[in-house]
Amino acid sequence: MQDNQPLLTFPCTFPIKVMGVQSAGFEAEMVNIARKHVPSLEDAAVVSRPSKTGKYIALTLTIQAESQAQLDAVYREFSAHKDVRMTL
Repeated sequence: MQDNQPLLTFPCTFPIKVMGVQSAGFEAEMVNIARKHVPSLEDAAVVSRPSKTGKYIALTLTIQAESQAQLDAVYREFSAHKDVRMTL
């Protein structure tokens, strides 16, 4: 049986995880990318966690998603960044 219901109902709060190479500007670059698509993103909605070795950093950006197209655009831009290793 096929269910054509959307997985998400918009608008909704949605956490995006971005993992990448730790550098001085990585977090700021990811926040800037997110704010292109979600101008209302607040600093408090961004949580960072370094890896054990400090080589990588994981960011969780909790956004107010307005559409699937918006989420797709954010993921595409994060994934295209040279220092990003994974997005979830």
